Amino acid sequence: MAFDPPTVPATSIDAVDAMLKRLEVGRPKWVALSAKDRAAILRKCMVTTVDVADRWTEVACHVKGYAVDSNGHGEEYLGGTLAVMRNLRLFAEALDAGGAPPLPKKWQRPDGQWVAQVFPQGLLDKALFTGVTCDIWIEPGCEPSQGALYRDKAAGKVGDGGISVVLGAGNQSSIPPMDVLYKLVVDDEVCILKMNPVNEAIGPVIEDALRPLIDGGFLEVCYGGIEVGKHLTDHEQVTSIHITGSDRAHDAIIWGVGEEGAKNKLAGTPRLEKHITSELGCVSPVLVVPGPWTDAELDYHARQVASMLAYNCGFNCNGARLITVAKGWDLKDKFLAKVKEKLSATPTRVAYYPNAQKTWETFTEKYPNSTTLGTAPEGGLPWTILEGVTADDGQFALQNEPWCGIFSFVELDATTPEEFLLVAVPFANDKCWGTLSINLLVHPKTEKAVGDAFDRAIADLRYGGIAINCWSGLNYGLVNATWGAFPGHPLDNIESGQGVVHNGLLIDHPQKSVVRSPFIMAPTPAWFTDHKNNVALGKKMTRFEGAPSWFSVPGVALTAFKG
Repeated sequence: MAFDPPTVPATSIDAVDAMLKRLEVGRPKWVALSAKDRAAILRKCMVTTVDVADRWTEVACHVKGYAVDSNGHGEEYLGGTLAVMRNLRLFAEALDAGGAPPLPKKWQRPDGQWVAQVFPQGLLDKALFTGVTCDIWIEPGCEPSQGALYRDKAAGKVGDGGISVVLGAGNQSSIPPMDVLYKLVVDDEVCILKMNPVNEAIGPVIEDALRPLIDGGFLEVCYGGIEVGKHLTDHEQVTSIHITGSDRAHDAIIWGVGEEGAKNKLAGTPRLEKHITSELGCVSPVLVVPGPWTDAELDYHARQVASMLAYNCGFNCNGARLITVAKGWDLKDKFLAKVKEKLSATPTRVAYYPNAQKTWETFTEKYPNSTTLGTAPEGGLPWTILEGVTADDGQFALQNEPWCGIFSFVELDATTPEEFLLVAVPFANDKCWGTLSINLLVHPKTEKAVGDAFDRAIADLRYGGIAINCWSGLNYGLVNATWGAFPGHPLDNIESGQGVVHNGLLIDHPQKSVVRSPFIMAPTPAWFTDHKNNVALGKKMTRFEGAPSWFSVPGVALTAFKG
C-alpha cells in the first residue's frame, strides 16, 4: 500500500482574495513599524514556535512516513523548528541593533574584495560549535554594509512596501516560514504563503507558530495546487514572488507553459514583469581533495558523505549528488568502498515525494549498471549509486538533479592535491548544473601543503554556499550564512535561482557564504544520519534558541555527546 500523506482542503479563490485585501490593509502598518517593534513581534513568534515545536515535528513525521523517535524525527527538529528559531532570534537581534548587528570581523582580500565573518558571534557560539566559522564574501566593488532598508528608513526614505506571494517548498518544513521572514524583514513586504501540497499538513502548525504576524495583518497562509498558485502570482495586488522549487516551476510562472512558454522565453518576453526571487536546486558536488587520511578519517567522512545523501531521504536541494575524487589518489577505492558500506548500513525511508519512483527510473535507465544499497520499505527506494558517470560534457547526471536517494562517483584525471584543485574547480563551475551549494573535504596537512592554491580554489568557485569539511546543510541551518545561488543567473537560464534568504546579520551585497568546520568534529555532528540522539538534541537546541544561556550549555553539550 502506497504512503498517503495527510491533506488540507484547498483555499477557495474568494478566500484568497479576502486574504489579499487584509494584507493590503496590513501593508502600510508593517512599513510604518520601527525596527524594535518588528523585533518584538518576532520574539513573540519565538514563544509561539516553541509552543508548537513538538506538534510541528510529529506532523512532519506523518507527512514523510517517519517513525516517531526515529532519526528522521530528529531531522525535523534540526532542519525544521531549530532553523526557524535561529532565524527568528537572529533577525530580532539584528532589528534591535537597527539592522546592523556587530560583525565579529571583516577584512579585504588582496584583490580588494571584502569578506565579513558572521559566525561565531560570541563565546556561546564558540562553545557550542567549536571550530566552526562562517564568512560572507561581498560582491566585488561593494562594502560590507548591513541593513540597507533600515538605513534608508532612518534617513527618511520610506517606501510603500508590497505584497509578496511565497510559494513554499515541499521538502523541508523550515523553508516556507524562513522565506516569509526574509521577505518581511529584508524586503519590507507582507506575505501570503501558499503551502506546497506535499507538506501542506504542516501549514496549520506554521500558522500557529507565526500567529503574532497573522494577527497583526502581515501574513496569510493558503493552500491548493496550480490554480491557487497561478491566481496569486498573476494577481494585480501581488507585487513580488518568491519560489523555492524547481527551475521548471519558475519558468512556468515567468514564461508560461507549452508552446507559448517556449516562444516567450525565446523572444525574451516574460508573461509577468513582477520581481521574482528563487531557490531552485543544484547538482551539488562533493570535492574530495586527495590527502594522507587515516582509517579513522576515511571512516568519519564516509559517514558524512552518506549522510549528505540520506538526510531527508535525499529530497534536499543541497544533497550530495557527485562524489568527486582524484583518479590517482591511493586511498580512492578504500574511501568509495567505505561510503558504500556506510550507505548500506543506513536505513532506507519512504520516498514520500511525488514522482520519486519515476525520477529514480529515469536515472537508472540512463545508467543501467547502477548499484543499489539497502532494502527499501514498501513505498521506498534503495539508496542508489550511478555507475559510469564521467566528467565528460553532456553527462546526464551532471546536468540533471536526481530528486531522490541517488548520487554518483566521478573521477577526475589528477593525482596530487594541486592537480585535483586545478581540474575540480572548472569541473564544478562549468560542467555541473546549478550554483547553490558545494562541499569540499580537505585534510589540514594537505591544505597547508598546497599553500595559496586552496584559497584560490575557494575564490574561484561560483557557488552561493561553500562548505569546507562539513555538509552545506550547515550553511542552511546556521542562518548566519546567506542561502541562495551564486549571483548572475538571468531569467532565461535560471539554474539555481536569483537572490538569497536567511542572511541573519543582514549583509547588503552578499556573493557567497563559506562555512568551515574542523576536519574531524566531536561529538558526532547533528547532521550525521547515524546520530544516536538527534531527537533529544533537536528538542533541546530548539528550546535553547528561544533563550540562549550559559546555564543551558551543559545540558545541550551532554545531549550532543550522547550522539
